[in-house]
Amino acid sequence: MTDSTAHLLSQIGLRLASQLSLVSLDGRRRPSPPALVVVAHGSRDPRALSTVRALLDRVREQRPGLPVHLGHIELNAPLLPDTLTDLGTAQAVLVPLLLSRGYHIKRDIPEMAARSEVRARVAEALGPHPLLVDALYARLVEAGWRTRMDEATRRVSAVVLAAAGSRDPESKVDTNRTAELLSDRLGVPVVPAYATTAAPTVPDAIQALAARGRHRVAVASYFTAPGRFATECAEAAPWIASAPLGTHPAMVELLLHRYDNAARGAGLGQGAAAPRGAINPTPPALAV
Repeated sequence: MTDSTAHLLSQIGLRLASQLSLVSLDGRRRPSPPALVVVAHGSRDPRALSTVRALLDRVREQRPGLPVHLGHIELNAPLLPDTLTDLGTAQAVLVPLLLSRGYHIKRDIPEMAARSEVRARVAEALGPHPLLVDALYARLVEAGWRTRMDEATRRVSAVVLAAAGSRDPESKVDTNRTAELLSDRLGVPVVPAYATTAAPTVPDAIQALAARGRHRVAVASYFTAPGRFATECAEAAPWIASAPLGTHPAMVELLLHRYDNAARGAGLGQGAAAPRGAINPTPPALAV
């Protein structure tokens, strides 16, 4: 069986499961849940789009019957306004595929939703959250991080948490919190660093750790998908660099967790009429 045939059969199975899930045991049709719209940033790297599409397929497999759509802020189709137009006046939860608070979550996404006819709620950023730490830890282990190390090795080891960067100070707060959670998990210092806009840069963070005697430094890729920033940060690693978070099962679980929390908060799908446009909650420093 070819990969394309297997993919087609998988999509047919998902659609059949989706239709069956809308019918209750007594034969009556269940109310449709609000649509999940995953909002990705967009990238010129084709690997990013294929990774995001694969992630959405995993979400559909995990939650048959849930309408799952993709919308991009820029660079890739479908753009978020086009996705929202296609949904008409439906109810929807917009879950940003973004790892921290920032301009896109506070302004861009709510404004795009408000200009549409969709009855929408914007969920919180994915991070910080323990599930992201699960994914980061797993990716580091895949790259060669030892789950057990002696004290001498631990004293010279550290991790640089490589993130995109933002001018929004709350973005840095969120990334710092993720670094703290990952440090607790690994038992070594974890220093946040950035590909652009914010400081320190990844090379600067590596140099600072070396000055403190931490020469065994791994770079943890705090990106949702492959792209230029992830590649550049990985190339700066003096030892190992982990892959982006991608389609790790924790990412699927977290997307659905953010969807469920936002849907409950707005009463979507429970007979309550959500206002047209977007409601954007202000998340705490560690949102669970």
